[in-house]
Amino acid sequence: MLIEKIAGYAFREQSSTLRPDVVHHAKRAVIDWYAALLPGSVVTPATLLEQALADDLDRGRARLASGRRATLRAAALINGAASHAVEFDDIYRDAGYHPGSPTISAALAAAQTRGVSGETFLRGVIVGYEVSTRIGEAVMPSHYRYWHTTGTVGSFGAAAAVATILGCTREQFMHALATVGTFAAGLQQAFRSQAMSKPLHGGHAADAGALAAMAAAKGVTGALDILEGEVGFGAAMSEDPDWSRATRGLGEDYHIVRMTFKNHGCCGHTFPAIDGALALKARHQIHTRDIRRIRIATYQAGLDIIDNPAPEGEYQAKFSLQYVVAHALVHGSVRLNAFLPERLEDAEVRALMRKIECVADTELSKGYPTQRAAQVEIELNDGRRHAHFQPTRKGDPEMPLSDGELNDKFTELAVPVIGESAARALLDQLWALDTLKHCDFDYAAASAARTLHRGT
Repeated sequence: MLIEKIAGYAFREQSSTLRPDVVHHAKRAVIDWYAALLPGSVVTPATLLEQALADDLDRGRARLASGRRATLRAAALINGAASHAVEFDDIYRDAGYHPGSPTISAALAAAQTRGVSGETFLRGVIVGYEVSTRIGEAVMPSHYRYWHTTGTVGSFGAAAAVATILGCTREQFMHALATVGTFAAGLQQAFRSQAMSKPLHGGHAADAGALAAMAAAKGVTGALDILEGEVGFGAAMSEDPDWSRATRGLGEDYHIVRMTFKNHGCCGHTFPAIDGALALKARHQIHTRDIRRIRIATYQAGLDIIDNPAPEGEYQAKFSLQYVVAHALVHGSVRLNAFLPERLEDAEVRALMRKIECVADTELSKGYPTQRAAQVEIELNDGRRHAHFQPTRKGDPEMPLSDGELNDKFTELAVPVIGESAARALLDQLWALDTLKHCDFDYAAASAARTLHRGT
């Protein structure tokens, strides 16, 4: 049985000797998660969720980014939503999936609640990533037509992580996965408006996984064929699931060493076009006033989500290829400030957006999800044309962020929220996670930062 094989790996990993490179990459994942969590914690929906779940706060042993204590499930939910809110969280490319938001949010809440060591916390993160990324691969690419992988597959990541930290037996682990399979949810319609639902998918997955693992640890059972059953997860959510991929390489070929860490603060489908446009600007010293037309060819699955020539508001702008490419060419980057009100109404950006044509390329579409590429052509007013093929994205395994670049990303996103001293101390602790006796980091999102963000 499929779940039995997965559970066997997870149970063995509780006491295995972890490879140093796997531990290092797990720490990178946690650092990247915190980089996304902290700015996400001071904006909606996280600030509203703290109000909605007030009865579950100021008690328990888990900690929110704000510094408030919370129950395990409340912390998993709120931190899960917060870490997916500003679109800076990690990606497992081959499954079109953000594992950090659900997996690390649930794992940290469980680790803090149980008072376990940093090493045990990292084991939970590793197991959650390894299990869920493979389930994601098994149901892709058709799963992504309607379903948000972070909400669906992420539920398995959270359950696997928490079950590991709770020290579940192999049988309990099986039932944790079996139970969470029937909780998995998240529809792509949530991407296509100004609604706050998409970040909630990460939070719900973290909470669902925590609940499933906690329940299984007390004896609650689930349908053990929930993945491959005739009316199970795969049948309902994929046209052609390949369940051999769910166990391939488990415990040997670690996916956590091949994560994508975002280099721009928007939807990852836009990245190859942003990188390509910036490469052309730098190589040919292009000024936006000289641009007559921009043509972007990329993969269809991405365009289905990001082809939005007239975004309304901050959230839609993060999923508008036209907006983020124009902003990158005008301002040189796409960071958090790209979505401030004055940038969204920038006349130069809006004018350039109208010159951008987006088309699907058949060959690039065939490469999805394992390749994320774009062809960018800029035609100038004098008739010259400059083209660039971007075969991958900065931050992908082939062009990874170095440890130094990851530190810079963390500092950029954390310092405005918790201050330079606290950010430096937290970063030092995270790099030493495998040596720490606990994971109860003493920091808090500064109250001043909450007044600087809209929607708090």
